[in-house]
Amino acid sequence: MNRRIMLILVLALSLPTSETVSSAAEDFVARSGQSGEFLELEHQINGQVFKSALPLHQAAGVRYFSAGVGLEERQAEYPPFSLKLVFTAGGKPYLAGVEVTIQPAKKGTTIHIPGEHVEGPWLFVDLPSGVYDVTATHGDHKQRLKGVKVEKGRQKTLHLRWAEDAGVTVKMPTE
Repeated sequence: MNRRIMLILVLALSLPTSETVSSAAEDFVARSGQSGEFLELEHQINGQVFKSALPLHQAAGVRYFSAGVGLEERQAEYPPFSLKLVFTAGGKPYLAGVEVTIQPAKKGTTIHIPGEHVEGPWLFVDLPSGVYDVTATHGDHKQRLKGVKVEKGRQKTLHLRWAEDAGVTVKMPTE
């Protein structure tokens, strides 16, 4: 189990039972950490401040991060990265571990985001304004979106849905 999920579980288990989920997630805000290598998430419960961190990665000079694990992360306010991808599969509401490649429609450097960096169902990418082709791969299944137009300072949200979760599809040996 990765450290971020473990931290979320510890926080969830430490909440007083009289606290409701909606009040627990109030004022949940993500800010860049001092080093620029992570986003710091902060919220208050009963006057106590809780902090966690999301890794902030770079590929080809473009920053990106993954989020959306747990209710607090889904309710947080994030920096206005120009592209937000939301991954779902089968009957599950969310999917993680998706590998993403972003290619400028015109000349430019390809951005490759490994599935290990996509620990949550949301992927935020701080792309410069332009038109891009996006390929997302989960298991053996790919989704391609061509001509995705993004503008710096405005967030474009795209939902990528797979019919089934390829991560749990296993061939069983015949007897």
